Amino acid sequence: MTSTNRHFDCSETDSDCRTIRHDSRKRGVTDPEDLPFMLCPPGAKTAVLLVHGFTATPWEMRPLAEFLADAGVASIAVRLPGHGTSPEDLADRCWEEWFSAVLCGYQILSKRFQSIYGMGMSTGCLLLLALAKDNPLGGLVLFSPYLRVLHKLAPYARWLKWIRPYHVKSVNEGLNERYYNRRSVAGIHQINRLIQTVRNQLAHIVCPVMAFNGEGDQTVDIDSGRQLVELLGSSVKIHVQQGPDVPHVLTREENPCRWSMFVQATRFVQELENPGTATQVR
Repeated sequence: MTSTNRHFDCSETDSDCRTIRHDSRKRGVTDPEDLPFMLCPPGAKTAVLLVHGFTATPWEMRPLAEFLADAGVASIAVRLPGHGTSPEDLADRCWEEWFSAVLCGYQILSKRFQSIYGMGMSTGCLLLLALAKDNPLGGLVLFSPYLRVLHKLAPYARWLKWIRPYHVKSVNEGLNERYYNRRSVAGIHQINRLIQTVRNQLAHIVCPVMAFNGEGDQTVDIDSGRQLVELLGSSVKIHVQQGPDVPHVLTREENPCRWSMFVQATRFVQELENPGTATQVR
């Protein structure tokens, strides 16, 4: 975090953000970096709702939030129920609970800003698309969106959850200290339910969309990410496919192109807000 960003952090001074942070602690989140957070640079008129991916936490979205803050854009990063606690907690959650957390974040921003955008990582993209169906958003930026998980058994999670409750990640997948090393198969079933819901809504989602997928993604089918964008009812929709060195998680240092993506995402918002006046960002 830059020295400037420290002054932007209003996670504990904003009453609504403080409330959802307190709720996260009550529900078992012990690492402060896994809590919801809010960055509000002085004079910000535009805000972004940030939604992390499956088995991750708001920590995943922090670099993007700081980049946006440097460009004068406020943000709030929500925590999806069952995340930052335990795999067992996640196994008991449904996607509707995740959506409620996203809607809460949107409502917090709606009290303070007239112009709200969404940026999501992986499953966070699906939840933001569900939000965009019935709630005004200036636009969406989707990092690793998808309509199909690559694992060949994922479609059968509804039944497998009773036989094999967890899928153990291989050690070479990295970041086990930040992401659950056991994926809840019941959670995969909830993702399947969410995909079906969102797929049926795509033609009715009309806000501008920019999406990124990497050919090095070993988690989701990137062709389904392109298909998702094609199915949208938006008149403005941009899909950027990066090369084989770009993995699934696009917001962290494992992605060698993340700063370029952050620049494109920020300019996308700025151009939608004030056509022809996008400013230079780092």
